[in-house]
Amino acid sequence: MLYPTNSVDKLGFTEIKELIKVHCLSVMGQQMVDKIQVMNNYDQILKFLSQANEFKNILENDDALPIHHFFDIKSLANKAKLEGAFLTEEEFFQVHASLSTVFAVIAYFNEREGLYPNLEALFEHLPIEKTILRKIELVIDPKGKIKPNASRELAELTSAIAKAEQEARKKIDQVFKNASSSGWTADGSLTVRDGRLCIPLLAENKRKLKGFIHDESSSGQTVYMEPEEVFTLNNRIRDLEFERRREIIKILTALTDELRPFVPLLLYYHGLLTKLDFVRAKALFAIDIEAEMPIVVNEAKLKLFNARHPLLLLSFKAEKKPVVPLNVTIDEEVRIVVVSGPNAGGKSVCMKTVGLLQMMVQAGLLIPAAEASTVGVFKQIFVDIGDDQSIESDLSTYSAHLSKMKNFVEQANGKTLVLIDEFGTGTDPQFGGPIAEAVLETLNHKKVKGMVTTHYSNLKVFASHTEGIENASMLFDNVEMKPLYRLEVGKPGSSYAFEIAQKIGLPQNVLNLAKNKIGISQKKVDTLLIDLERDKKEIFDTKLSLEKQQKKVNELLAENETLKSYLEENKKALIRDAKQEAKNIILNANKLVENTISDIKSSNADKEKTRHLRENLNRELQKNTTKPEVVVKQPVTDELKPGDWVKLNDSETTGQVMEIAKDNVIIAIGDLRTVAKKNRVHKISKKELPKEVRKSFSTHTNDFASFSPEIDVRGKRGEETLYEIEKMLDRALMMGMSNLKIIHGKGDGILRKLIRDYLKKYDAVSRVEDEHADRGGDGITYVYLK
Repeated sequence: MLYPTNSVDKLGFTEIKELIKVHCLSVMGQQMVDKIQVMNNYDQILKFLSQANEFKNILENDDALPIHHFFDIKSLANKAKLEGAFLTEEEFFQVHASLSTVFAVIAYFNEREGLYPNLEALFEHLPIEKTILRKIELVIDPKGKIKPNASRELAELTSAIAKAEQEARKKIDQVFKNASSSGWTADGSLTVRDGRLCIPLLAENKRKLKGFIHDESSSGQTVYMEPEEVFTLNNRIRDLEFERRREIIKILTALTDELRPFVPLLLYYHGLLTKLDFVRAKALFAIDIEAEMPIVVNEAKLKLFNARHPLLLLSFKAEKKPVVPLNVTIDEEVRIVVVSGPNAGGKSVCMKTVGLLQMMVQAGLLIPAAEASTVGVFKQIFVDIGDDQSIESDLSTYSAHLSKMKNFVEQANGKTLVLIDEFGTGTDPQFGGPIAEAVLETLNHKKVKGMVTTHYSNLKVFASHTEGIENASMLFDNVEMKPLYRLEVGKPGSSYAFEIAQKIGLPQNVLNLAKNKIGISQKKVDTLLIDLERDKKEIFDTKLSLEKQQKKVNELLAENETLKSYLEENKKALIRDAKQEAKNIILNANKLVENTISDIKSSNADKEKTRHLRENLNRELQKNTTKPEVVVKQPVTDELKPGDWVKLNDSETTGQVMEIAKDNVIIAIGDLRTVAKKNRVHKISKKELPKEVRKSFSTHTNDFASFSPEIDVRGKRGEETLYEIEKMLDRALMMGMSNLKIIHGKGDGILRKLIRDYLKKYDAVSRVEDEHADRGGDGITYVYLK
């Protein structure tokens, strides 16, 4: 239940419906949008939301749904029901086109069975009767015209007409030629008058040729005559055309008779097309306002994260301005939120956002809020916004407000959402404040949920010590003297009346006079609120700064852990290989010694033979002796530059210099990056690099040569596109590229939005922008890397 009935207009829901209608392909879809109402049946709400969400998923991530033709086949079916009535050629074409769309849609979902269960339920158990299509195709051609061979009689009549027209043309051409050679004709060629082919004759020669005059020129100098010889032939053609028309009506009547038993089925198909158009329009609007499906619960509560007013979002999007998101909770613990703060600070927009989004969810529409948001179901929504004074009803502004308060207090309960703007205004604050407080207390006792906006201090004080009611304020920058449009729950806000008046330019003597007229206690409270808000803003800014620093620290720790595990793994592998090699050397040495001893014994210790064997033994020993490397460490003052190869002084780890920052160098070790002091590394040549590193370097060089900073993703699906872009970004970062070019095309802009939303989450991306309008415009995105 909505009270008053114009609540849909007050909150902007009527405008939302008009914007959805723009996306409808048919009048039937628009009529269905007009019927959208706020529901309170949980299952119905969930079903409509799920349908819109599934269609949105199709539009963003799947192949296009084959929706090509939407005609009002309901009116055609009703016409076909009447005995003796017949559908025209154009109407049969519309039936055929609509049924083709229905069957294509059903086939589309059958191929994806189980992926979109709520949309599949729209045509569940709906029979596919292709007999209708086949019957129509026998009579109507693809252009919507009756086929010349639709019946034997029609084919004969068509042939006879063509033959008679040919004979008449031949005859009139001959007469025209003779008349022209005699100089009787006027300038020009054969022309048609009253559906008859005529010869243009000079008026003075009209009696020289027998025939029927159909018309004359405006000057009267030319007459248009149908020759006598052709007159009879043209009459014959006209008779044949009448016969052909009668035959066509006979065929269409017979086809309509065959269609008549399928009328109930046609009405079902009409219903499916209308619902598809309706859901499609809701999904397209959801994409426009960046909407998501929240968590829906069968309770009277809501919890909104990053919520934005849809109409404000569309307006700001056109102006390329951001909308400050809203976070608010209304549940059993915080039933009523009392919002205070400066004028033009966003109090009313905040409250309208809550009311409009609640209406949209209960009408089955997706909302511009985070998916983690929770929205419940309220049985009643009561709204008091704006001035409802009525001359006819003898109601002043305040009387109209009190009339609504009476209904709120009498009718509201724990499943009611109440929204009151500028609570208590319209009368003397000395009396309006207490009345508003009493109404608020009554509503709170009845466990009513809601949000109210106010400037009254007594309501702020009441909210601060009453269970179930929470203060909230719209933040204000009292240094820049401008609203921040951000809702801060937990404390009341100052109205900043004096500060705003001073900024506007109200004379200082007037301000001083006003300050002297307010009570000292009120002045202290207002000053305290301003100071509290300033302190809160400083704490919030400090908190954000600390969070950024903590995030950076966590990233560095994670990077160090990755590097440590990488080095540990390499160390284990090197030790394992060294042990295996040592084992092989020992085995070979033992074998060599045994063979040498055996040879010496067999040669009876011959001196020459023994010397030769000893030399052989020494040679083998030299092969497995590693000379100590003399490492000439480069002094710290050596000029390192990006691209140089270095080795860490206290290990065998080698890497390539990527960047130099003061006394630090950023080194690439394989796919990892690390930071080291200059005095902890020394420069080495490429020849000193281990074989594996040289091989990896060669591979990276080849990769660099083959890498293209441009990618074309037109025609690809969303998931595949993001995967390809992620690979390209990773390679570009490894190779130190500064910018990339993504060609995605224009179309409906869905792929462009998907890519740009993804790039926003990528920390390494500095900014994105469109190509120049002459070279592709918003069909191409340039990505600039940090």
